[in-house]
Amino acid sequence: MKSLTKTGGLMVGIAALGVALAPAAFAQDAAPPVSPETAYIFNTLLFLIGGFLVMWMAAGFAMLEAGLVRSKNVSMQCLKNISLYSIAGLMYWVVGYNLMYTGVDGGYMGSFGTYSFDPVGGNALDTGYSTASDWFFQMVFVATAASIVSGTVAERIKLWPFLIFVVLLTGFIYPIAGSWKWGAGWLDAMGFLDFAGSTLVHSVGGWAALTGAIILGARKGKYGEGGQVMPLVGSNIPLATLGTFILWLGWFGFNGASQLAMGTINDVSDVSRIFANTNLAAAGGVVTVLVLLQIMYKKVDVTLVLNGALAGLVAITAEPLTPSPIMAIIIGGIGGAIVVFTVPLLDKMKIDDVVGAIPVHLFAGIWGTIAVVLTNSDANLGVQLIGIASYGIFTVVVSAVVWLILKAVIGIRVSEEEEANGLDRGEVGVDAYPEFTFGRG
Repeated sequence: MKSLTKTGGLMVGIAALGVALAPAAFAQDAAPPVSPETAYIFNTLLFLIGGFLVMWMAAGFAMLEAGLVRSKNVSMQCLKNISLYSIAGLMYWVVGYNLMYTGVDGGYMGSFGTYSFDPVGGNALDTGYSTASDWFFQMVFVATAASIVSGTVAERIKLWPFLIFVVLLTGFIYPIAGSWKWGAGWLDAMGFLDFAGSTLVHSVGGWAALTGAIILGARKGKYGEGGQVMPLVGSNIPLATLGTFILWLGWFGFNGASQLAMGTINDVSDVSRIFANTNLAAAGGVVTVLVLLQIMYKKVDVTLVLNGALAGLVAITAEPLTPSPIMAIIIGGIGGAIVVFTVPLLDKMKIDDVVGAIPVHLFAGIWGTIAVVLTNSDANLGVQLIGIASYGIFTVVVSAVVWLILKAVIGIRVSEEEEANGLDRGEVGVDAYPEFTFGRG
């Protein structure tokens, strides 16, 4: 999803323009060329529409997390999500965008400095799109990585250490890692492929979340003696389901707008194909989890089904264009299966992931990045594995350093009393459900 320059020679399909032409025109081999201004408008609209769809995913994460945590911690999750989205926007302007895209040139990071938008009234037609629209579209991806961390470490982390970590993740960790591929860095030069971010966004967030969960430790009462797993039931399944549907909707912007252009017939056709494959993969994830849970446990856990949809979406994100419909379903279905088998694995290791973000975003993200070789002839398995390992090592090492420094200097975990009473009272001071919260688990 690196920024691309689209020139004035772009072609716009009849359907994209909405122009009613005589039937004879449809028999022509190619649509007539359009002006640079027209191409500029359609490409910019793609970024803006995709951007606000991905921004809507912030609401999805907030609702999903609010539904999957206990009632005494719901306000905290809402606070974290609106805060992290705002911090991501500021940090990506202050330093993140330039670190990711300016002057990388096959290297390991870009330059420091704030991002400058188009001058007021400027059109910058040589880019093929408004550069401010590009910044907005890239920015909303950053918050997604931070939201992944938020859900995993819920119900026991202090607010301010978490937000400090978000500052560093969105301003430095994610942009530097993103520059390696989307900023035309060293992994891009090797031929690493990740269309919309199974690794760049989702596994980076997943690795950071995994590192934080290990250093932070599990919630009190989550694991009993002998490794027994104690269910700590979420507060609102309808809210979590709404959050999942919002994320599903937002993913069409996430993947579809990563085509980066809507200036030719092929571009418009490709965006449509990406939409279809994205939806099929999510559906494949859901149905796979439904079937597996019935076979294995004779009951169907709705929270795992919700995560099956998200895992299917994450898995197809690395390459949503080239798979056939059946392959999109298979890729998404395997993503869903990964959730079913890795959630118990994390519990055996006593890694407490409150919302299941590590199986969904990290493990399914790794699978999706490997699966690119199944449908894209330009992909090389060895290069894909190098990319996966590089992002993992970098994110784990840097995240661990940050988490450990925060733990040593200001502490990252609330007191046992605050955890028992709920973070809504200890950290926020506002109960989400004041009539029902006190005394609930």
